[in-house]
Amino acid sequence: MWDPTLYQRYGDERSRPFFDLVARVGAEKPRAVVDLGCGPGALTAALARRWPGARVTGVDSSPEMIAEATRVIDAELGDVREWRPAPDVDVLVTNATLQWVPGHEDLLVRWAAQLPAGAWIAMQVPGNFDAPSHRALRELGAGYGLGEVLREAPVLDPAGYAALFGGAVDAWETTYLHLLPETGPDHPVLRWMEGTALRPVRAGLDDAAWQDFRGALAARLAAAYPARDGRVAFPFRRVFVVARTP
Repeated sequence: MWDPTLYQRYGDERSRPFFDLVARVGAEKPRAVVDLGCGPGALTAALARRWPGARVTGVDSSPEMIAEATRVIDAELGDVREWRPAPDVDVLVTNATLQWVPGHEDLLVRWAAQLPAGAWIAMQVPGNFDAPSHRALRELGAGYGLGEVLREAPVLDPAGYAALFGGAVDAWETTYLHLLPETGPDHPVLRWMEGTALRPVRAGLDDAAWQDFRGALAARLAAAYPARDGRVAFPFRRVFVVARTP
């Protein structure tokens, strides 16, 4: 279960990679634009403002996210693994979604083959799975029997993704340095992770186990990401690809 409120705690930091991604999409007058993994819809609404003549649709597998998204965009509940592009989809965006989908490399190849000629695919995934935050998450999770849901390397590097596409490809990576303010008793990196990476952990534990896990992770995060002058420096690597079908 996704919680839109938790996810949007750091809305400015989470939205910047989206805008860096779509800025590299050169489509001028797309007929249809689809955002796979649209979440609460605010970023998808930005696509509608950029291309006002296009039919813009968001797709997400979370009923909670779709309930939020339909307030601002046309959105539908759906599984990205089953999605098929309509013949007029000229731009496909998927932002911070495919890391949750094992085998998504095959989906990218299939979508590229099914989209019309000259269509754009723009994707971004977190690439910080070797960061102290995620190493601590996996190490603790193994002790709670969560090893299968906390995968070590669920994404490729830019070269790996670029090799999937036959047309023009622009692939890169960026490490953002988020300076998270200390607000309240919880470590800010823990608060960040509760919106995304900790979701399957919370779903797999009862209340008592979750509180134990959360406390142990908080201690590790405080050691790995110390606060200085009221802020915590949180480096976050992300992987981007913008490809155009032949």
